[in-house]
Amino acid sequence: MLMSAEGFRDSLRAYRPRVFVNGRRVECVADEPLLAPGINAVGITYDYALRADTAPLLTAVQGTSGKRVNRMLHINTSNDDLLTKLEAVRLVCRESGCAQRYLSHDALNALYQATQRTDAAHGTEYHARFLAYLHEVQDRDLTLGVAMTDAKGDRSLRPGAQANRDVYVHIAERRADGIVLRGTKAIVTGAPYMHEFLVMPCRTMTAEDRDFAVCCAVPVDAAGVTIVARPAGRPGEAAAKFSGKYGQSTGVVMFDNVFVPWNRVFLAGEHEEGGFLTTSYATHHRHSCIGARAGFGDLLIGAGAMMVQANGLDVDRHAHVRDALVELIKIVEGFFACGVAASVYGTRDPGGSHMPDTVFSNIGKLLLATQIYEMHKLAHYVSGGLIVALPGPDEDHNPETAASLSAVLMGRQDIPTAQRLEVARFIEDLTVSGQAGWMSTISLHGGGSPEAMKREIWRNYPVLEKQQVVERLLDRGVLAAGQRSSRQPGRCCDMGCVGPKVAEEGLPKVAEEALPKVAE
Repeated sequence: MLMSAEGFRDSLRAYRPRVFVNGRRVECVADEPLLAPGINAVGITYDYALRADTAPLLTAVQGTSGKRVNRMLHINTSNDDLLTKLEAVRLVCRESGCAQRYLSHDALNALYQATQRTDAAHGTEYHARFLAYLHEVQDRDLTLGVAMTDAKGDRSLRPGAQANRDVYVHIAERRADGIVLRGTKAIVTGAPYMHEFLVMPCRTMTAEDRDFAVCCAVPVDAAGVTIVARPAGRPGEAAAKFSGKYGQSTGVVMFDNVFVPWNRVFLAGEHEEGGFLTTSYATHHRHSCIGARAGFGDLLIGAGAMMVQANGLDVDRHAHVRDALVELIKIVEGFFACGVAASVYGTRDPGGSHMPDTVFSNIGKLLLATQIYEMHKLAHYVSGGLIVALPGPDEDHNPETAASLSAVLMGRQDIPTAQRLEVARFIEDLTVSGQAGWMSTISLHGGGSPEAMKREIWRNYPVLEKQQVVERLLDRGVLAAGQRSSRQPGRCCDMGCVGPKVAEEGLPKVAEEALPKVAE
């Protein structure tokens, strides 16, 4: 059953989570003004699935059930699915800034892959449990919060070596009927207004850390769950032309002896598969983030162009303004093109789902993460200083100043002053306000830090293949001399120091005697 945005808001009233915002207990998240912009943003993914013009992007037929479901809950089964998801995320984030619900999609797709892999390696029954859960989530059209990033404590220590084990979520007890969770997830997007949390590991684990390799589904109002969150956007502020309506909350989620029945547990100590789940989710999520920030970029491009017009400038005569807008377009469409490439070059998982290309997904996310501030700067350049010099919106209705301000703050004569000021405040909200700075940091670190993406690019990019091409052209015999410089994890051996063997066909062969010897 596909819900509407209003149905989503009403559905939240059936839950009674323990939520604190700004030091105050929230009695009902659906009726809390400080959370309304976040609920509005998620609501876009519901309403667009019901609109005739956007439903083709926002819905899909689930292969395991044959039912039409919301795209944000769909398991991708083709490259077209990946591309459509990317475009759907861009569409809803163009409207809402960040629709947030695409995290549900990314976690479900990673779990589809990881549970199959775990069953194959350990003879478990996780995948059947997961499919039952997936179909329930799709039938109820739920929104899932991804509880992945742990508090972490001392970053130099592994989870099991922390002085306080509760800085990571872990299995505190195994019972015949389920597990008991303890610990803290520090950054959970949309935490107060989710239906359930998917608890997932946030890093690779060792055998000693097996209690921390856990994945399960927990209702947002389960006994022992506490959410401490920030407001979503800038509700109630007159100057918040965008974030007063749409925003995003994040929350710290604490698990204090939370019981989870086995039918909602999808990983419980299988540490190697936990690492696979983490990296798989990261790739899916970074692919989605590309679409999300492209949607945000659309807002900057559109508002910048409107501000140029309101200021009375002509892009055909004022080349410096045109060049700045083109640079902004280049950045946005450049990282979005990486998302398109990741979709086109996506690969079929052994279980039948499709995975976006890892290298292009990480390059696209790295570009948007490091260029978000340049996007802001370009929007500022084309807009002029009015976006920070403009008096507050209360002056628009001050009988002693409004007429004078309206007369002197006009740009083009055929564009009313009020419209120019409205666009200026819109850009201020997106790029200069406290909310804008917060969104920039989310763009930089959300889905992993730039360093995490650099590591994934280096780990997965075929540098060795490129080097072999040049060696062949130069006939250098570098391998025989033992001087190879490329020591990529995953490219030098199957254990992670030199890499998987190259397939017979496709790449130039290297003489067996020239290959580096690996100890037995």
